Amino acid sequence: MQRKAYVPGLALLVALASGCSAASGSDGSTTDSKAGVPKTAAAPPGKYRTLPEPCRAVNKGLLADMLPGSASLTDADAAKELAGAADLTYDTDRRVGCRWKDEASEAVRRLTVDFERVVSYDPAVSDDDRTKELYGKKESAAHLPAPQSSAPSPAATRTPSPTGAPPGATPSVPAGPPTGAPASPSPSSTAGKDGLQPRRLSGLGDAAFLDDVSSSSGSSPTGTDGGSAAGQRTVTVVFRTSNVLVSIEYTAQATGSAAVPDSKELQEQAQALAGKLVEQFSE
Repeated sequence: MQRKAYVPGLALLVALASGCSAASGSDGSTTDSKAGVPKTAAAPPGKYRTLPEPCRAVNKGLLADMLPGSASLTDADAAKELAGAADLTYDTDRRVGCRWKDEASEAVRRLTVDFERVVSYDPAVSDDDRTKELYGKKESAAHLPAPQSSAPSPAATRTPSPTGAPPGATPSVPAGPPTGAPASPSPSSTAGKDGLQPRRLSGLGDAAFLDDVSSSSGSSPTGTDGGSAAGQRTVTVVFRTSNVLVSIEYTAQATGSAAVPDSKELQEQAQALAGKLVEQFSE
């Protein structure tokens, strides 16, 4: 009688194979083959992967208001001025900008818009958190004044009476300057009145602030743009939305004997522009 061949090694291999199949799980899924590799969750990326085209991002009607000298130009020259000049950049997905210049009879106005898409190269820090950090540095550099409070200070409500004065008597107040004497103006009085001081802004992106800086050069030499550089004012609005930082800088430099444009006008226009730009990131 011929005996059947028995191969013990083959049986062992079959048993091992069936055991591995059973260990794969009842749902047929297999375990990660990268044993020993730590599975740390990286911080989430930012919401935005691209940036708007900066020279086309500005509303043309608003742009014409911010550059009033364009109204006196020919159609071709006005179109060229309102088109702006793009900043040189080597990565339009990371940073782009555009600038405009307008020469009117009373002031030379300049406008710049800058978009920066922030990317964190630290896997433990998200793009948004890195953007918050960079925004915080810009806000700190602006040295915004503390918010004004209308509530009286405790010291003001508990003013001690002078020695010898009866309780409840009103303390004497030193007399002010004589009638007709000029009061000494504050250098930053214009930007400090009517809520126009540099401040944080609400309702604009995730966080925003406005800075307002004026300078007066008096009898300084003629500026590079022609005319006497009588003074200038620069309003800056910076806001962040997710992983994008947007900066607007709007400058008006008076020429000749003209007065520097006031804060209210420039601030309203810069904030209106910021509101239009933030809409492009809400879609």
